[in-house]
Amino acid sequence: MYFEGIIIGMGAFLIIGIFHPIVIKGEYYIGKKIWPIFLIGGLISIVISLFVGNLILSALIGVLGFTFLWSIHEIIEQEKRVEKGWFPKKPDK
Repeated sequence: MYFEGIIIGMGAFLIIGIFHPIVIKGEYYIGKKIWPIFLIGGLISIVISLFVGNLILSALIGVLGFTFLWSIHEIIEQEKRVEKGWFPKKPDK
């Protein structure tokens, strides 16, 4: 039996799950201007994944990279959700 797919799936699930609160807290404390950090993290992760020889590790780093990039979109959406009142707004913003 081959467990690589299950391991990659579980890793992707955990990475995406970890980024959900990171996006919420990042928007709350820093705001939309945090997006360059996600861009740099995503690009670095994707490049690193190209040079990792282990299939599982390379796939997980690739998932991490694209999760960073998707988080740029989510930061912008999170700002809209805050404006709608779905999430709390930081008082000094």
